[in-house]
Amino acid sequence: MTQIPLSDQELLAQAKRVLATEAAAVAGASEQLEALPAIARLLASCEGHILVTGVGTSAAVARRLAHLLSCCGAPALPFEASDGLHGGSGAITARDVLVVISKGGKSAEINRLVEIAKGRGARIVALTETAESPLAPLCDALLIVRAPAEVDALGGLVALGSSLVNAAVGDALCTAILALKGYSLEEFARTHPGGAVGEKLSHLHAPQGGTE
Repeated sequence: MTQIPLSDQELLAQAKRVLATEAAAVAGASEQLEALPAIARLLASCEGHILVTGVGTSAAVARRLAHLLSCCGAPALPFEASDGLHGGSGAITARDVLVVISKGGKSAEINRLVEIAKGRGARIVALTETAESPLAPLCDALLIVRAPAEVDALGGLVALGSSLVNAAVGDALCTAILALKGYSLEEFARTHPGGAVGEKLSHLHAPQGGTE
């Protein structure tokens, strides 16, 4: 592959255009949140685990969302769709909610997993760009997330900005759940004792020295 001779100025200009386009797309997602309150309430009241899945780039967004949900007091785990079709779906129960991130709602392995999970009694939530897809009628709730085509590279085929928009909407969902559950800093400290965050929290809750 021949490298194209681009100057530093050209590369910087392109990078700035990408960030400006993605920032506008994330800001635009704030107009697409009508279904978020109901979904936040459904996830906050989940009596089992929230299982978050996707394929390709969406799988990376799903892993991030699962981790952040757990950080916000909503027990969640990433769930590999391919494993689910090879016995892993036996872990899904009627107490769980399966959250699916699927841009077009047409991924065969995702939709098959959703059918299995639904048959096992789990509730289904999807973050997807269209209600006109094979996935949509299988779900209990849809959060329609659309990003403009220009935020993705190679004619909209490389999910750069669209995955960022889904991640940002996931952040909004997490903060709603955080508020609904009243998850406290003390509770968070018990689940996050490690790293720089854990060290900071230990200082916040350390007994104050000195005597009166």
